[in-house]
Amino acid sequence: ATTRAWISSPVQTRSTSCLAMSTAAKAGYLHGQGTCFMPLEQMAQDFFAPRIVQVAGAYPGLTREEFFAVQSEEAAPEGQWTYDFSDPDGPQVGTVAVPGSNLVSSAIDPVAIVAEHPSLGISLPPAITEAVDLLVVADRGVNTFEERKFMVLQNPGESTLRIGAFTSKEELSPGTEIVGRVLLVQIPWLPSMKPTKSGFIEVDEYF
Repeated sequence: ATTRAWISSPVQTRSTSCLAMSTAAKAGYLHGQGTCFMPLEQMAQDFFAPRIVQVAGAYPGLTREEFFAVQSEEAAPEGQWTYDFSDPDGPQVGTVAVPGSNLVSSAIDPVAIVAEHPSLGISLPPAITEAVDLLVVADRGVNTFEERKFMVLQNPGESTLRIGAFTSKEELSPGTEIVGRVLLVQIPWLPSMKPTKSGFIEVDEYF
Protein backbone atom coordinates (compact mmCIF):
# COMPACT_ATOMS: atom_id res chain seq x y z
CA ALA A 1 0.00 0.00 0.00
CA THR A 2 1.08 3.57 -0.54
CA THR A 3 0.90 6.24 2.13
CA ARG A 4 0.76 9.85 0.93
CA ALA A 5 2.59 12.64 2.61
CA TRP A 6 3.01 16.29 1.85
CA ILE A 7 6.02 17.10 -0.38
CA SER A 8 8.29 20.08 -1.22
CA SER A 9 10.67 23.75 -4.46
CA PRO A 10 13.26 26.36 -3.88
CA VAL A 11 12.86 27.78 -0.43
CA GLN A 12 13.61 30.40 2.19
CA THR A 13 14.52 29.75 5.81
CA ARG A 14 13.10 31.42 8.88
CA SER A 15 14.62 31.68 12.33
CA THR A 16 12.97 30.37 15.45
CA SER A 17 13.64 31.36 19.04
CA CYS A 18 16.83 30.01 20.59
CA LEU A 19 16.95 27.52 23.42
CA ALA A 20 19.30 27.95 26.33
CA MET A 21 22.85 26.80 25.62
CA SER A 22 22.62 24.08 28.26
CA THR A 23 19.69 22.49 26.43
CA ALA A 24 21.25 22.89 22.98
CA ALA A 25 24.51 21.35 24.15
CA LYS A 26 22.67 18.18 25.14
CA ALA A 27 20.31 17.74 22.21
CA GLY A 28 21.80 19.96 19.52
CA TYR A 29 20.33 23.06 17.93
CA LEU A 30 17.12 22.97 15.93
CA HIS A 31 16.62 24.81 12.64
CA GLY A 32 17.21 28.54 13.08
CA GLN A 33 18.91 28.24 16.46
CA GLY A 34 22.52 29.22 17.03
CA THR A 35 22.79 30.33 13.36
CA CYS A 36 22.26 26.70 12.32
CA PHE A 37 19.98 26.23 9.31
CA MET A 38 18.79 23.01 7.72
CA PRO A 39 19.11 22.54 3.94
CA LEU A 40 15.42 23.09 3.16
CA GLU A 41 13.67 22.53 -0.14
CA GLN A 42 9.98 23.17 -0.67
CA MET A 43 7.86 21.83 -3.50
CA ALA A 44 5.71 24.20 -5.55
CA GLN A 45 1.98 23.53 -5.88
CA ASP A 46 2.50 22.37 -9.49
CA PHE A 47 5.48 20.11 -8.75
CA PHE A 48 5.24 16.52 -10.00
CA ALA A 49 7.21 14.13 -7.81
CA PRO A 50 9.03 11.17 -9.36
CA ARG A 51 6.71 8.17 -9.61
CA ILE A 52 7.72 4.79 -8.22
CA VAL A 53 7.24 2.15 -10.93
CA GLN A 54 7.96 -1.55 -10.43
CA VAL A 55 9.94 -3.57 -12.99
CA ALA A 56 7.91 -6.40 -14.54
CA GLY A 57 10.84 -8.23 -16.12
CA ALA A 58 13.15 -8.34 -19.13
CA TYR A 59 12.23 -8.54 -22.82
CA PRO A 60 12.43 -10.77 -24.80
CA GLY A 61 11.25 -13.62 -22.62
CA LEU A 62 8.70 -11.63 -20.57
CA THR A 63 5.62 -13.72 -19.78
CA ARG A 64 2.03 -12.58 -19.30
CA GLU A 65 2.18 -13.72 -15.68
CA GLU A 66 5.28 -11.61 -15.02
CA PHE A 67 3.75 -8.61 -16.79
CA PHE A 68 0.67 -8.65 -14.54
CA ALA A 69 2.43 -9.82 -11.37
CA VAL A 70 3.69 -6.38 -10.34
CA GLN A 71 1.50 -3.66 -8.88
CA SER A 72 1.31 -0.02 -9.83
CA GLU A 73 0.67 2.69 -7.28
CA GLU A 74 -1.22 5.91 -7.84
CA ALA A 75 0.82 8.96 -8.72
CA ALA A 76 1.35 11.51 -5.99
CA PRO A 77 -0.93 14.56 -6.13
CA GLU A 78 0.78 17.75 -7.27
CA GLY A 79 3.03 19.15 -4.58
CA GLN A 80 3.08 15.90 -2.61
CA TRP A 81 4.94 12.59 -2.53
CA THR A 82 4.06 8.94 -1.96
CA TYR A 83 5.65 6.15 0.07
CA ASP A 84 5.85 2.57 -1.19
CA PHE A 85 5.30 -0.16 1.41
CA SER A 86 5.27 -3.05 -1.05
CA ASP A 87 7.45 -5.14 1.29
CA PRO A 88 6.17 -4.37 4.81
CA ASP A 89 7.97 -7.42 6.22
CA GLY A 90 11.32 -6.38 4.78
CA PRO A 91 14.08 -4.55 6.68
CA GLN A 92 13.01 -1.16 5.29
CA VAL A 93 9.92 0.66 6.50
CA GLY A 94 9.06 1.93 3.03
CA THR A 95 10.39 3.52 -0.14
CA VAL A 96 10.03 7.07 -1.40
CA ALA A 97 11.14 8.64 -4.69
CA VAL A 98 13.43 11.62 -4.15
CA PRO A 99 13.88 14.18 -6.97
CA GLY A 100 17.24 13.78 -8.65
CA SER A 101 20.03 16.27 -8.03
CA ASN A 102 23.80 16.35 -7.74
CA LEU A 103 23.44 16.33 -3.96
CA VAL A 104 21.29 13.20 -3.91
CA SER A 105 23.25 11.47 -6.67
CA SER A 106 26.57 11.95 -4.89
CA ALA A 107 25.31 10.66 -1.53
CA ILE A 108 27.28 7.65 -0.32
CA ASP A 109 24.57 5.79 1.62
CA PRO A 110 21.31 7.80 1.66
CA VAL A 111 18.19 6.95 3.66
CA ALA A 112 14.90 8.79 4.18
CA ILE A 113 13.45 9.80 7.54
CA VAL A 114 9.90 11.06 8.06
CA ALA A 115 9.95 13.81 10.68
CA GLU A 116 7.23 16.03 12.11
CA HIS A 117 8.09 19.67 11.50
CA PRO A 118 8.09 20.81 15.18
CA SER A 119 10.71 18.18 16.02
CA LEU A 120 13.17 19.95 13.70
CA GLY A 121 12.27 23.48 14.77
CA ILE A 122 10.79 24.39 11.38
CA SER A 123 7.93 26.89 11.39
CA LEU A 124 4.92 26.65 9.07
CA PRO A 125 1.97 29.07 8.65
CA PRO A 126 -0.09 29.65 11.84
CA ALA A 127 -3.13 28.18 10.08
CA ILE A 128 -1.42 24.78 10.25
CA THR A 129 -2.20 23.48 13.72
CA GLU A 130 -1.24 19.83 13.34
CA ALA A 131 2.19 18.33 12.81
CA VAL A 132 3.17 17.99 9.14
CA ASP A 133 5.39 15.20 7.84
CA LEU A 134 8.66 16.42 6.32
CA LEU A 135 11.04 14.23 4.35
CA VAL A 136 14.61 14.21 5.67
CA VAL A 137 17.29 12.67 3.46
CA ALA A 138 20.38 11.68 5.44
CA ASP A 139 23.68 10.18 4.30
CA ARG A 140 24.88 7.33 6.51
CA GLY A 141 28.21 7.49 4.71
CA VAL A 142 29.13 10.83 6.29
CA ASN A 143 29.85 10.44 10.00
CA THR A 144 32.28 13.28 10.65
CA PHE A 145 31.60 16.49 12.56
CA GLU A 146 31.16 19.83 10.84
CA GLU A 147 30.00 22.91 12.71
CA ARG A 148 26.43 24.05 12.11
CA LYS A 149 25.72 21.02 9.90
CA PHE A 150 22.79 18.89 10.99
CA MET A 151 23.76 15.36 11.97
CA VAL A 152 22.01 12.16 12.98
CA LEU A 153 23.30 11.27 16.42
CA GLN A 154 23.31 8.32 18.77
CA ASN A 155 23.68 9.60 22.32
CA PRO A 156 24.94 7.25 25.04
CA GLY A 157 22.16 5.61 27.02
CA GLU A 158 19.43 6.57 24.52
CA SER A 159 17.58 3.99 22.43
CA THR A 160 16.53 6.42 19.70
CA LEU A 161 18.48 8.75 17.44
CA ARG A 162 18.49 12.55 17.51
CA ILE A 163 18.94 15.14 14.78
CA GLY A 164 20.80 18.30 15.73
CA ALA A 165 23.57 20.75 14.91
CA PHE A 166 26.33 22.22 17.04
CA THR A 167 28.55 25.25 16.76
CA SER A 168 31.55 23.31 18.06
CA LYS A 169 32.46 19.66 18.61
CA GLU A 170 32.93 20.34 22.31
CA GLU A 171 29.15 20.78 22.67
CA LEU A 172 28.56 17.11 21.84
CA SER A 173 27.87 14.88 24.83
CA PRO A 174 30.80 12.57 25.63
CA GLY A 175 30.46 9.28 23.77
CA THR A 176 27.98 10.60 21.18
CA GLU A 177 28.28 8.79 17.85
CA ILE A 178 27.65 10.57 14.55
CA VAL A 179 25.79 8.07 12.35
CA GLY A 180 24.86 10.32 9.42
CA ARG A 181 24.44 13.85 8.09
CA VAL A 182 21.28 15.58 6.87
CA LEU A 183 21.48 16.32 3.14
CA LEU A 184 18.12 17.99 2.62
CA VAL A 185 14.70 18.44 4.14
CA GLN A 186 11.68 18.56 1.85
CA ILE A 187 8.68 20.61 2.94
CA PRO A 188 5.26 20.07 1.39
CA TRP A 189 3.22 22.60 -0.43
CA LEU A 190 0.01 22.96 1.59
CA PRO A 191 -3.29 24.59 0.58
CA SER A 192 -2.78 27.26 3.27
CA MET A 193 0.42 28.44 1.56
CA LYS A 194 0.47 31.12 -1.10
CA PRO A 195 -0.10 29.53 -4.54
CA THR A 196 1.23 32.55 -6.43
CA LYS A 197 4.33 32.12 -8.61
CA SER A 198 5.31 35.61 -9.70
CA GLY A 199 9.01 35.01 -10.25
CA PHE A 200 9.95 37.22 -7.29
CA ILE A 201 11.06 35.26 -4.23
CA GLU A 202 9.88 38.04 -1.91
CA VAL A 203 6.31 37.46 -3.14
CA ASP A 204 6.47 33.71 -3.59
CA GLU A 205 7.04 32.80 0.07
CA TYR A 206 5.39 29.51 0.93
CA PHE A 207 5.96 29.59 4.68
